[in-house]
Amino acid sequence: MTPEDIIRLKHAINLLENPGLAAKLTNVVGMPFEKAFDYLPEKWIDAIQTITRKSLRHALDVAVKTIDYGVKKKSGDTLHKVLVAASGATGGAFGLPALAIELPATTIIMFRSIADIARSEGEDVREIETKLACLEVFALGGSSERDNATESGYYAVKALLAKQVSEAAKYIVEKGIAEEGTPALVRLIATIASRFGVTVSQKAAASAVPIIGAAGGALINTIFIDHFQNMARGHFIIRSLERKYGTGCVEITYRNNVNG
Repeated sequence: MTPEDIIRLKHAINLLENPGLAAKLTNVVGMPFEKAFDYLPEKWIDAIQTITRKSLRHALDVAVKTIDYGVKKKSGDTLHKVLVAASGATGGAFGLPALAIELPATTIIMFRSIADIARSEGEDVREIETKLACLEVFALGGSSERDNATESGYYAVKALLAKQVSEAAKYIVEKGIAEEGTPALVRLIATIASRFGVTVSQKAAASAVPIIGAAGGALINTIFIDHFQNMARGHFIIRSLERKYGTGCVEITYRNNVNG
C-alpha cells in the first residue's frame, strides 16, 4: 500500500472507530447525556424502531434518484447539513411527537448525502451493491452498551451484515427493489434499523430535553448528519482501497493499525 493510501486508511480508521455521537450531544443538552433519556417516554423506544425501519425503506427508494451521475466531484456535505438542520428546527419547535414526520425527511436527506459521498469516492450509485453499501452506513457507529469491541468495530459490523447484503442484492437483481415485502431486504433493513435506532434514540433523547427548542433541534440534527457523513466517508474510503488492494489486505492493515 502506498504512503498516500496508508494516510487515507488511517483517516478512515479515525472516522470509523471514534464516532462519539453521545459525547457531542452532551454539549448541546448541557447535562450528562444519560439524564437526557429521562425525558424520553418509554413507549417511544418501540415507536422509534418502527419509524426508523420505515424511514430507511423509504430512503432507499427515493434518495439516490437526484444524484448527479456525471463527472466525479466533491460531495455537497454542507448543503445536506443545511437541509437537515432545517428539518431539525421543525422537530425542535414541535417536540418529540414531530419525530414521525421529521425523521423520514432527515433520513432521506442523509441517505442522499451518503450516496453523494459514495459517488465522490468513485462508486457508481446506480448499482444496487452501492445503494446497499449506502444503507450499511446507518449501522455504523451505533453500538449499544450490549456490544463489545469485537461486535461493534467496523469490520465486525460488515461481517454481521455481509450475508444479508448479499442475499438482498441477489433478490433485488432478480425481482426488483420495488417489490413489496422483499424478504431479504426486510431482514437487512431490520438488522440495520436495530443499530440505527440506537443513534436515533440518542438524538430523540437530546431533542426531548425541554430547553432545546428549534435552534437546539437544528444543532442536534447537524451533529447527527455530521456523524453519518463521517461514517460514510470512512466506509467508502475503505471500499475504494479494497477495490485497489483486495479486501483481505485492507482488513489486515486496518486491524493492525487499530490494534497497533
